[in-house]
Amino acid sequence: MFRTFGATVAMTFMAGAVWAADPVVGTWKTIPDDNGNFGHVQMAPCGDAFCGVLAKSFDSAGKPLNSPNNGKRIVWDMKAKGSGAYDGGKVWSPDRDKTYNSKMQLSGDRLTVQGCVLMICRDGGTWSRVR
Repeated sequence: MFRTFGATVAMTFMAGAVWAADPVVGTWKTIPDDNGNFGHVQMAPCGDAFCGVLAKSFDSAGKPLNSPNNGKRIVWDMKAKGSGAYDGGKVWSPDRDKTYNSKMQLSGDRLTVQGCVLMICRDGGTWSRVR
């Protein structure tokens, strides 16, 4: 019994390490919004999916903003589907205060974001990885 328990614990830790190594994990620079502002979204595992929090906001000149949206959840419930695809999640757009049913496609250091709300779809653009 101890042997089975030990194997289960080891597999759990290995699965957690693999999950943490998912390529979408990290910080992503969004495209400018309707106001010219952009942000850095910190993506991380959350439950069986991935979520993103607005870590920093910047104006069109790249100057940091003290936005009330800093620290708020921007992406949630994104599930990895394989081949860089993520689906089934939501993305909140602070400039429009709308939440979109969304999907993402990862290709290297580029993350393409798309979403729809009430049959109105919006291209969230291609985010770039922050180094």
